[in-house]
Amino acid sequence: MAGRGSRLRPHTLTVPKPLIPVGGKPIVHRLVEDIVAVCGSEIEEIAFVVGHFGEEVERELIAVAEKFGARGSIHYQETPLGTGHAVLCAKNLLKGPVVVAFADTLFHADFKIGPDDDGILWVKQIENPSEFGVVKLNPQGEIIDYIEKPQVFVSDLAMIGVYYFKEGEKLLHELEYLVSNHVIKSGEYQLPDALRRLTEKGCLFRPGAVNEWLDCGNKNVTVHTNSRVLDYDFQKNPTPVRKNVKSSQSIIIEPCFIGENVIIENSIVGPHVSIGNNSCIVDSRISDSILQNDCTINNMNITNSMIGSHVVLKNPPSVLSIGDFSTVNE
Repeated sequence: MAGRGSRLRPHTLTVPKPLIPVGGKPIVHRLVEDIVAVCGSEIEEIAFVVGHFGEEVERELIAVAEKFGARGSIHYQETPLGTGHAVLCAKNLLKGPVVVAFADTLFHADFKIGPDDDGILWVKQIENPSEFGVVKLNPQGEIIDYIEKPQVFVSDLAMIGVYYFKEGEKLLHELEYLVSNHVIKSGEYQLPDALRRLTEKGCLFRPGAVNEWLDCGNKNVTVHTNSRVLDYDFQKNPTPVRKNVKSSQSIIIEPCFIGENVIIENSIVGPHVSIGNNSCIVDSRISDSILQNDCTINNMNITNSMIGSHVVLKNPPSVLSIGDFSTVNE
């Protein structure tokens, strides 16, 4: 998670993308939940490979690990040299069973990691494989090759950026080989090159098909992801507890997430809205949107929007992407 999150600006100017909440929880927290669900075993340690986001962000990440009963550790990628290089930044943890995940992806899956699996690559069947890295299978359903953005059809199973290795030591060996021998593509050390070498040496990787792959790369897809996780959360808990929400002459259309100390007056909120703590919504209609903490919204009609913290909005247009500490008046 060492990237700058450029496609999600201005929201990532003050908050690293993996800590932006969807459905009331940071993206990285939900990703760990997804991984724990398919692992079926205790997670001992979570290593976060980051840029220099500051001590407050690092404390939040360690807290995420601790919520799952795991140790948390911070590792720095000083230079953006690719996915393989990023994983190698946490090389002291590449031993025994390891899951590697990129922190802007969420997923839902029904499979479980088995004790006999050498490795699993999470994949999703897609309609446009030429835009993604895909895997090629043999007749036994085992992965035999990895192709980046194929222009001729070879497979429609896209790698979503989550990987399991039964023996992290073998992955470490191949990553160190890439760096030692300068196996570089477009100026970067690529994780699929290490996967290919492992496959050629006899490691059997199988595809782990996911039911849904949710992206958080830009505003539109993050708003969509927020809607989907609210749907899932509401299925699990159709009567959410709303702490300290003061609502008068208003309608809340589920599913929604509403934080603490939120005031809603003469408004319609939902469906698929997340509102952060200490926000105030008056004389407004809000749907399919994410609002962060300490927002004041007055006389607005908002949809398909992301609004940062400490934002005051009165009578602007209805489709927005506004960062923290902004004020828009009529």
